[in-house]
Amino acid sequence: MKILNFGSLNYDYTYQVSHMVCSGETLASTQLKTHCGGKGLNQSIALARAGIKVYHAGMVGEDGQQLVDACSREGIDVGYIRRVEGKSGHAIIQVNPKGENCILLYGGANRKNSEEQIDDVLERFEAGDMILLQNEINLVDVLIEKAFRKGMKIILNPSPFEEQLMGYELKKVHTFLINETEGKQMSGEENPEQMLWRIHQRYPDSEIVLTLGEKGVCHCNRDGKVISVPAFQVKAVDTTAAGDTFTGYYLAGVCKGNDRREALRTACGASALAVMKKGAAMSIPVMEEVKRFLEKG
Repeated sequence: MKILNFGSLNYDYTYQVSHMVCSGETLASTQLKTHCGGKGLNQSIALARAGIKVYHAGMVGEDGQQLVDACSREGIDVGYIRRVEGKSGHAIIQVNPKGENCILLYGGANRKNSEEQIDDVLERFEAGDMILLQNEINLVDVLIEKAFRKGMKIILNPSPFEEQLMGYELKKVHTFLINETEGKQMSGEENPEQMLWRIHQRYPDSEIVLTLGEKGVCHCNRDGKVISVPAFQVKAVDTTAAGDTFTGYYLAGVCKGNDRREALRTACGASALAVMKKGAAMSIPVMEEVKRFLEKG
């Protein structure tokens, strides 16, 4: 089984702030750092650092060579990344002293994928291969339809959530990877148990992984059986790439044949390590770090 991540590639501009800027307010930041990021790139790096061969497809602008190089250094196959006119995507990220973040996205080249490109990429993959999607790119609905026709396992992280997602053929998704906010948006429920149940009712053929921050993670299989794994209690410095780290390590565990509970625990450990460091991609741990952390935990 091969893993294709058809996802975003961004430059992250991360500002340290005393608090999230409010409407009408001008706020001075105490620090600015620029890194390669984007949910797609971060998740590919997490998969690679977890020991999985990953193929990344997507678009960068004329300024995007550093994004391609960042993937190449991790051993990610960049043969399906194309360059277009204009700027690459970027994100403006505010991080407060608690490690919480607030993100403003500019899609740039990430919104310039074409059906021709999608067909060309998917032609190289087969039934049973896995495709990972986020919502920072265009044509997600087309990717779902075309990948489903090929018999690929569709993994969807519906972030950032938009109401139009609910009009897509989501019953074709093999696994949803969602956080608590996305769970509320997809289900209309406030309680995590009710979120899982409502989403399971709507998409009974899909697995659901619901991350709950410091409260851990829940998994619901196609039979409606739910398992929960607690989070590791650590001091968060920056939560920017926590979800992407979890996604990469969880899918890596599944691909390696680990049972769901073990895959979830490993992903929780990787996320805990990620939030203790500043930055996005740079905070994602390698597998040896995660193993040492789990042994101590």
